[in-house]
Amino acid sequence: MVRDERLAESELGRIAESLRDDWSTADAVDFEESVDYHGTLPDGKRFARVLESADRPLLQPRAGVPRLDPQVDLLAHLWEEGGADLLPTTIDSYTRDNEYGKAQEGLDAARESGDDTLNGFPAVNHGVDGCRELIERVDGPIEVRHGTPDARLLAMVTFAGGFQSFEGGPISYNIPYTKRRDLAETIEHWQFVDRLAGLYTEFGVRINREPFGPLTGTLVPPSIAIAVGLVEGLLAATQGVKSVTLGYGQVGNLVQDVAALRSLRTLGEEYLPDDVTVTTVFHEWMGGFPPDEARANGVIGLGGATAAVARPDKVITKSPQEFQGVPTMEANAAGLRTTRQLIDMLIEQDVTLDGIDDEREIIERSVRSLMDSVFALGDGDVAHGTVRAFETGALDVPFAPSESAKGAVLPARDDKGRVRILEFGDLALDDDVEEMHRARLDERAETEGRKCSFRMVADDVDAISDGKLIGRPTEGWT
Repeated sequence: MVRDERLAESELGRIAESLRDDWSTADAVDFEESVDYHGTLPDGKRFARVLESADRPLLQPRAGVPRLDPQVDLLAHLWEEGGADLLPTTIDSYTRDNEYGKAQEGLDAARESGDDTLNGFPAVNHGVDGCRELIERVDGPIEVRHGTPDARLLAMVTFAGGFQSFEGGPISYNIPYTKRRDLAETIEHWQFVDRLAGLYTEFGVRINREPFGPLTGTLVPPSIAIAVGLVEGLLAATQGVKSVTLGYGQVGNLVQDVAALRSLRTLGEEYLPDDVTVTTVFHEWMGGFPPDEARANGVIGLGGATAAVARPDKVITKSPQEFQGVPTMEANAAGLRTTRQLIDMLIEQDVTLDGIDDEREIIERSVRSLMDSVFALGDGDVAHGTVRAFETGALDVPFAPSESAKGAVLPARDDKGRVRILEFGDLALDDDVEEMHRARLDERAETEGRKCSFRMVADDVDAISDGKLIGRPTEGWT
């Protein structure tokens, strides 16, 4: 049975030794030498230091290509032309599935052809030396962004390679991403990642950890996203992590998004230990984008406006080419500049929005109910309680493929475009909170002259890509 207990250093070492057989580059990982290497990095490349000392929302894109030189060029362009404050290295899909042999085949093909034959940077295959070359050749601090249920070897190599921020967690990189991964097993795998990050921290290398807030990225109710982030933050803190960035994905309603981001900070500071520095990150819209770049810029602009009002510590930006897949580096830089323009114009204005306090009350009460269920089901143990919560449906994620979750929750927008819950399954919310959700959705149904049904959900999923927020029915449809 998985437990929320700190891994002993001997167990950490035993697991690390067993992982060395997974790919040859692991042989170059030496913890003490790696600590010394981190000590040579300037302050401007120390991710947690830059993030935690910021006095305005910092901007970070997504970006990853297979070969080292083009990855350097890509990040340099985003830094210099896009004005990024923090930089990413997005990992390829084969690495995410621990298919290092296939990642190597793709990397070899990319080197031979000059084409991007992988959809990201295969950091394990580049090894410690390749990662360090990337860190040294790029001016800003760089984070590992990926989607890996078992990220243990990736963490070993990239931490040794000089990376000081690592995204993901046992829930957010399992439940929304995979079908058959056992949740208890992924918690154990991420306990290794977090303990390794904690050990680096104890030796003076402050590793920032960032749970993936958007989850499935599609109409995720804020209370669910925040509860998952808090659980992953608590699990990381047990292993000695002292820098946690809690994430949230934009749902598109300005009031709800601002309320959620403010609640995220409040609840993070409430639930996480006092010796953990909590920062927040806002992900611009993760759902479908309009195919037209001008309209896509409108979606990005709304994200920038939201960030200016809510003031998260970091914003993950999008590009106007999201609809077509991986953007060019020019489009990626343009998304950064669009966001920065909106933030810089709005951040010093005193913007007052009606309804934020009421929305915060709903969100925070709901999060506390979900967290109470995790603690109760685990008899105070967060790890065990998390497994039980997903088994019973007390905690659930909409549209998730995982067999470790009930997948019974369905969201839809109310008449103001705020994300509510249409189908609750066994989600651990109070009856009067559930009734509020139903009443808000009934108001929309009355406006539209139709019944609350799954059709609302489907319409809302496609709405923003169709140029709207709420998926209103077409004329004459009932």
